[in-house]
Amino acid sequence: MINLPQPFLMRMQSLLEESYPAFLACCAQPGFRGIRWNPLKCDLNTLRENLPFSIEPSPFSPLSFYIPREIQRIGSLPLHHAGAFYVQEPSASSAVTILDPKPGDKVLDLCAAPGGKSTQIGALLQGEGLLWSNEFVKNRASVLLSNMERMGIRNGVVSSCHPEQLCQRLAGYFDKVLVDAPCSGEGMFLHDEGAIAAWSPEHVSACAARQNSILDSAAMAVAPGGILVYSTCTYAQEENEQVISSFLARHPEFTLLDSDVTFGRPSRILPQTRRIFPMDGGDGHFVAKLQKIDGTPYGGKLFQLSRNNAVEQQGIALYHTLCKDKVPGPIFESGGSLYFLPDALPSTEGLYLLRAGVQFASIKKNRLEPAHHFYTASAPEHLNQLCRLSAKEETVNRFLRGEEIPCDPAFSGYTGVSVDGVMLGFGKSSGGRLKNHYPKGLRNHI
Repeated sequence: MINLPQPFLMRMQSLLEESYPAFLACCAQPGFRGIRWNPLKCDLNTLRENLPFSIEPSPFSPLSFYIPREIQRIGSLPLHHAGAFYVQEPSASSAVTILDPKPGDKVLDLCAAPGGKSTQIGALLQGEGLLWSNEFVKNRASVLLSNMERMGIRNGVVSSCHPEQLCQRLAGYFDKVLVDAPCSGEGMFLHDEGAIAAWSPEHVSACAARQNSILDSAAMAVAPGGILVYSTCTYAQEENEQVISSFLARHPEFTLLDSDVTFGRPSRILPQTRRIFPMDGGDGHFVAKLQKIDGTPYGGKLFQLSRNNAVEQQGIALYHTLCKDKVPGPIFESGGSLYFLPDALPSTEGLYLLRAGVQFASIKKNRLEPAHHFYTASAPEHLNQLCRLSAKEETVNRFLRGEEIPCDPAFSGYTGVSVDGVMLGFGKSSGGRLKNHYPKGLRNHI
């Protein structure tokens, strides 16, 4: 059994009462492991048939599955590189299930890194509407962006702004807002000894103060009638029920809704909210669902697309050399790159953005070179040239190491690369060889 702090155990005994022995028994076992299927990249049968291990459904989301605890090096698998799945403890998918994003919604994930919940939202939006994913810490925002690219999100924005600054600028804009708040991480104890070492009652109190501040900011961003979901991966009432009760006292324009799910268990203090403990089949989580019943809708500007006709014509020409279908929308130039922007994008002036929409191409000397994100967000059947690889063959491992690989001798120029029918990246073909363009920072080193 892991060595847990005595003050924590005393609090858990008081919180759980008759369920406390079951909690202790779970703490003597390894934590749950899981993956989340990405329907943007493949169907479920493709995932099942090409994984080297079995998966079992979890109760927390139709996209979430348990995997065997002994599986190692999941991140090096070709299907992981291709974004067919995201490695995620199953109950971590519960907050987005309760948020219930639908195609066409405008959704803000305010504390989004490393991207597990954002990419789950993106999968459920199915490319329609807008997903704005924000992470205040810059290096974590870069990890978030990488995961959004890998999972093929086309209608996303990734920013690194202070929550108050972002929510003031976009007040009343979003149909749904998720605050997966930074917390004391008690639900991570089964996986992370560092979380145990960092724990203290003082740390819990400090987290609660920060969570209240973030929620106050998030409240501004919700449109009238919109939904705000608050979640943590901790058990502490100070960071969960007390934060929600305090928020409702400060914000009479919000009301607490029933979570309307069957997984986990209702809180004894706020039965509309949901708690998940290890004996419920997942690590520790708390989720609350609120609705804004009064407020002012967004009155700001929408994004003004500036056009560079010469560069846009170059982009259109490149697109037609790569793809069979029509150009998906206007081409926007910024910072030496071309982008396809999502619809209904609000003004981004004064906000620090890492990415809006899909990076289509980079501007090089007298030419355009397609971007990795364009290929990860493309469907294989839309490409003019595609090198089809299998996870069962060594060629895909060579590609993921950055090596040159063989391809169809009839191919010439930029060519997509798929694994088991899932888009992986691209290279440049000539004479039956494919020069590798898989990003160096993503490559396997085995």
